[in-house]
Amino acid sequence: MSLNRSEKAAVISDVAVQVAKSQTLALAEYRGLTVEQLNKLRVDARAKGVYLHVLKNTLARRAVAGTPFESASESMVGPLIYGFSEDAVAAAKVIADFAKTNDKLVIKGGAFSGKALDVDGVKALASIPSREVLLSQIAMLLQSPIASFARVVDALAKKKGGGAEAEAPAAEAAPAA
Repeated sequence: MSLNRSEKAAVISDVAVQVAKSQTLALAEYRGLTVEQLNKLRVDARAKGVYLHVLKNTLARRAVAGTPFESASESMVGPLIYGFSEDAVAAAKVIADFAKTNDKLVIKGGAFSGKALDVDGVKALASIPSREVLLSQIAMLLQSPIASFARVVDALAKKKGGGAEAEAPAAEAAPAA
């Protein structure tokens, strides 16, 4: 079913809104996937904050024109599903994870920070831990020296306290005899 001019303009503006909020674009060919598989992919994407949509390539090119994602225009060929995400790795991760379990979803490319990504680039981006994981790793790195220092101080306190406690029971035992 073809769209009339106003419907096409609405699709372009909807995608342009998503493009403006996004950091990453991931493209994949979905030829051969069943409706059930596509729905599962969409549910996974929605849960991770990824805008996933099947678009006409000409409409997608118009929506990304003049944006950092314009560099991916050359990859926009064939039946594609487009994944946009505000999180830098979420779109790539959703598509790459689904492609691991389903060989009919073929990663075609993407864009990040104004640079076009090839298949390996999208997979590399997908292998980066999510923002939350990276923040927790940084927190652990910052906490580690403090925790080590606290353990050393505690061990010193116990050592000094342990020596005094050892003398006190011996002193108490002598008068009782």
